[in-house]
Amino acid sequence: MASLPRLRQAVIASRDLDRTAAKLRQGLGLSESYGDPGVEFFGLRNAVFALEDTFLEVVSPIRSGTSAGRLLDRRGDDIGYMLMFQVEDLEAARERARSAGVREVFELALDDIAEVHLHPADMRGAIVSLSEPNPPGSWRWGGPSWQSATAPLRIVGATVTVAEPGRVADLWQTVLGAELGQLGVMLQPSEVDRGLTEVLLTAEAQAGVDEPIMVGGVRFVPARA
Repeated sequence: MASLPRLRQAVIASRDLDRTAAKLRQGLGLSESYGDPGVEFFGLRNAVFALEDTFLEVVSPIRSGTSAGRLLDRRGDDIGYMLMFQVEDLEAARERARSAGVREVFELALDDIAEVHLHPADMRGAIVSLSEPNPPGSWRWGGPSWQSATAPLRIVGATVTVAEPGRVADLWQTVLGAELGQLGVMLQPSEVDRGLTEVLLTAEAQAGVDEPIMVGGVRFVPARA
């Protein structure tokens, strides 16, 4: 098991779930995805791909008034939406977030996972999820049989493009309890917050993608050894 905290899942918001999922499957050589009926609670449908024990999700709104739909309306195109981090002690991470003035927009406590989503206006750049699965190697959101549908690649990092990257980095590191570099996360400066713009994949991903590809508003970049 990798040391914690760690980046466990990246999420794209798309108007056309099936088309975007098909592009990811073809471009990255992914296996079949899992559709979680539980995301209907948020007014969404989704497709989740397992990349070894990390995950890539596409969400699309199925009704008006969703946070993903509003973001898609503002940006006018598909976009990187969320980063989900596995933490060792969720309550400690929640306390760090509260002390930093970060609001929670969602919380969940189940037998096999506890999780909160942090307000993107406070965290800046993306919705940040803090998750504590039980047991630690499990991941409810990948579906009941994700271990048999994994692709031979892994998400090892991400780029989030924001204004004031130094300030945002300090906040993220405070909440996560780790240096962003240790998590493979880089903040890139911009005049405005653009959110999740890149996902970094392991060298094994080069079997499926030799060069960076752009899907759903996110650039997928094979790591170099």
